[in-house]
Amino acid sequence: MKICVAGAAGAFGVKHLDALAAIEGVEVVSVVGGKAADVEALAAKRAIPHADKSLEQALARRDVEAVILSTPTQMHAAQATACLKAGKHVLVEIPMADNLADSEALVRTQRETGFVAMAGHVRRFNPSHQWIHNKIAAGALKIQQMDVQTYFFRRSNLNALGQPRSWTDHLLWHHACHTVDLFQYQCGEVASEAFGLQGPKHPTLGVAMDMSIGIKVPSGAICTLSLSFNNKGPLGTFFRYICDNGTYIARYDDLYDGEDKKVDLAGVAVSNNGIELIDREFIAAIRDKREPNASVAQCLPAMRTLDRIEKGMR
Repeated sequence: MKICVAGAAGAFGVKHLDALAAIEGVEVVSVVGGKAADVEALAAKRAIPHADKSLEQALARRDVEAVILSTPTQMHAAQATACLKAGKHVLVEIPMADNLADSEALVRTQRETGFVAMAGHVRRFNPSHQWIHNKIAAGALKIQQMDVQTYFFRRSNLNALGQPRSWTDHLLWHHACHTVDLFQYQCGEVASEAFGLQGPKHPTLGVAMDMSIGIKVPSGAICTLSLSFNNKGPLGTFFRYICDNGTYIARYDDLYDGEDKKVDLAGVAVSNNGIELIDREFIAAIRDKREPNASVAQCLPAMRTLDRIEKGMR
């Protein structure tokens, strides 16, 4: 499987390169995006044969079968559409778009072309959340409430590596997207009620720095989500599952019970790295000629819920 990684020099581009290196039968043949010097240096360091600033050049290459997009959010929908129309399978980092119309258009393009199009909803693949999902599927757990905190300190435009970036992150369309999709996925239902509150917008970044979201599904389970770019630690996203048969706290790829005892996740998946697991699913779906878990079509209901929340906040 010959793959191009776009946005490869960024924080998540590097994570995908590392993940792909652990997967047998995969070769990264092209990296694109960012400053020419950065992407060329990256290609030389990792012995990748092609490097370019332009995704268009990579899409024209016959040896590129699939593309992983780790590019700025505002480029996701257009670039994913271009990949599909060029005959390439595509995994686009979360979110697939920063609005509902572009998300729906991308799903239509996937259906028209027939190529695999997957959204980077990595929470479906983290072993901690997979363990919960397996328990729910077996009838051993039922969610009563998910209480989620997504906290960062980003009062300037820096990426996860602390480097300046050319685009602005968004609490609703990026970070809330993780939780909204995960909650609906774990419950197996689409929100029947959803609302949001947002604090003041940053004077230069132009985005709300604090947000609160509430969701309810028809069965009665609720999700309470707090998000902030003003929080000065601890940083990250913390998920509390309050269930009929226990409470569990997920911290990325680790899981603890309500007494803070670590849950053994051995055997849940072939890796404890969520990025590697989502890349494995993308590659397997292409090889098996099937729809992947977290296809753009499967993730569209989350985008519709985000749209409802955004409209209610205006």
